[in-house]
Amino acid sequence: MARASNRGSAAAALAPAAPPKRWAAAIVMMIAALLDLIDASIVNTALPSIGRSLHASPAELEWTVSAYMLGFAATLIIAGHLGDRFGRKRLFLTGVACFALASAGSAIASGPGQLIAARAVQGVAAAVLLPQVLGSLRTMFDGAERGKVFGLFGVTAGVANAAGVLLGGVLTDWDLFGWGWRTIFAVNIPIAAGALLLGAKWIPISRERTGGRIDVAGNLILALCLVAIVLPLVEGRSNGWPLGGWICLAGGVLALAALVGYESWRRIEHPLLPAALFKRPAFGSGLLIQLLFGAGMSGFFLVFTIWLQAGQGYTPSQAGVLMIAMSAGAFISAPVVVTLVAKIGRNILVIGNLLMAGGLFWVQCALNDAAPWHTGAWPLVPGLLVAGIGLGFVVVPLVDIVLTAVPEHLAGGASGIFSTAQQFGGALGVAIIGNLFFTHASRGLTGAITHAAPWAIGTFLICAVLCLGLPGKNLTRSLADSSSTLDAA
Repeated sequence: MARASNRGSAAAALAPAAPPKRWAAAIVMMIAALLDLIDASIVNTALPSIGRSLHASPAELEWTVSAYMLGFAATLIIAGHLGDRFGRKRLFLTGVACFALASAGSAIASGPGQLIAARAVQGVAAAVLLPQVLGSLRTMFDGAERGKVFGLFGVTAGVANAAGVLLGGVLTDWDLFGWGWRTIFAVNIPIAAGALLLGAKWIPISRERTGGRIDVAGNLILALCLVAIVLPLVEGRSNGWPLGGWICLAGGVLALAALVGYESWRRIEHPLLPAALFKRPAFGSGLLIQLLFGAGMSGFFLVFTIWLQAGQGYTPSQAGVLMIAMSAGAFISAPVVVTLVAKIGRNILVIGNLLMAGGLFWVQCALNDAAPWHTGAWPLVPGLLVAGIGLGFVVVPLVDIVLTAVPEHLAGGASGIFSTAQQFGGALGVAIIGNLFFTHASRGLTGAITHAAPWAIGTFLICAVLCLGLPGKNLTRSLADSSSTLDAA
């Protein structure tokens, strides 16, 4: 017994000491992460103002949203590997600096093309910094402290999603210095500057001892594939849906499949898209659910925001306040998700998607009864609240439930692919549902959104069916992790 005690004491003495400024570093990194979490949604409520100011076409408005998502999706997987190899602190500071520069470029953009390019760089920068935040929190904290810090990060992410839509409206209406919508990008610059200065001082240096070649060429191919798929969908309507566009789309899909096969054949040590994951039906179903769910969410709220402001006369602030109803629903459902997953397993996802579909169907019924100008907000609030409750039932447990079917050594790669699918799905949703909306816009925006909204509702119904193919109640590992995190928070 004495020897065991001595060995334990020796191991404790040899263990690396916890960084003394770890909580200060964690706060700085979370504030930087807010730049991504807020900017993912802050543009939506400012989009009509951006369109009027820059005389942007419908396709250019779609690209303003999609460029960020594509930049993020194309960079996220490799960014985690780069942080492990070259140091998370270095990658984090690089990502924050690039995000600040891209925000400045967005704020001073004089045309849609400049704004779209800056938004794409913003997405890339966000994808570089975000994995370093999660990886650093994992290495800086242990035991109960790790649960607390990840719980705090979860709360921060939830608040950010709600704050983004509201801030986009308030800052646009505030019109500080006459900047209008440009304020939503300019505000990032002082925040990023503070994160750079304090991060350089407080964040400890960390990296994993990993070897092997990182598939940089594969990542470039992945980025080209994603763009090749989305490009003809966004530009097709204005170009008359040419044959070349469909060939480009098909080529992107085939090249993506070829990339998976090539990486498996060459046995690349750090593949972007491990073939072993796609051989698991539960993972494939979960990935499709994540993609469709992101498509429905992003597509619907793009057209809903435009309808509120351009079709119903809401100010950006009023639109942002109304959208808070959905965030409120998610806050209601999130605290009970872990308990419900333990009792009903994957069925919580089925219920969540049905609530999403039902809530948005309520909103569509209210749209059908809308007056020609400025319908009241209250007929829309119940549907948004119900959809928000469904949102909480899906986004919290989906990844954990799917990862139970994935071996431990593939869990990190699977999580990165899931985040990529969510962003890529959002870009697809903006392209497809946005095109349906703008195709019918000449007949009135209320008629346009009633044509587009059923497609978003349909994605959630498909997701509900696909959820039946996920693992049942075999959720021991992920549920235990989630419970400990929530309890600690």
